Amino acid sequence: MKSFILIFSFCIMLFGKASAQSPKVSSGPYNLLLRTLLSHSVPEVDVQQLAHTKEKIVWVDAREKREYEVSHLPNAVWVGYDQLDLSPLTHAPKNQPIVVYCSVGYRSEKVTEKLIKQGFTNVKNLYGGIFEWKNQGGEVVNEKGKTDDVHAYNKTWGVWLTKGNKIYQ
Repeated sequence: MKSFILIFSFCIMLFGKASAQSPKVSSGPYNLLLRTLLSHSVPEVDVQQLAHTKEKIVWVDAREKREYEVSHLPNAVWVGYDQLDLSPLTHAPKNQPIVVYCSVGYRSEKVTEKLIKQGFTNVKNLYGGIFEWKNQGGEVVNEKGKTDDVHAYNKTWGVWLTKGNKIYQ
């Protein structure tokens, strides 16, 4: 793991640092991973930026159904990823504030791209995903109410979830 982090650190030093206005996560190594993993092809927002918004956001979950069932952000609309179904957004105004999330931000970035192609003008990807949301104390729920459980995708990606109960099912 240490060599993995060193390689990402070296890449960032070689290819440049993120600007001060770029979205961030609370962990330096996690931030380095996301800077490299994501294409940054869509508008991004981080958990701290969302803490200051007064907009009524539609939360869109771009994970698989089993991940969503373990937990999701309150009032999130599930659309999936492999079997993407955007029909829950059919009647949403094209300028509706929408934040799409997944575990870390990769799948949600791809779904955000698709929403923009469909004409949505106020859609953003949650940088760091539900992992960073939970890491910074954000609430997650399931059908029974509040929970500390979060589907951690797999043990490789689960290292980035530092708070809550990691579920691998």
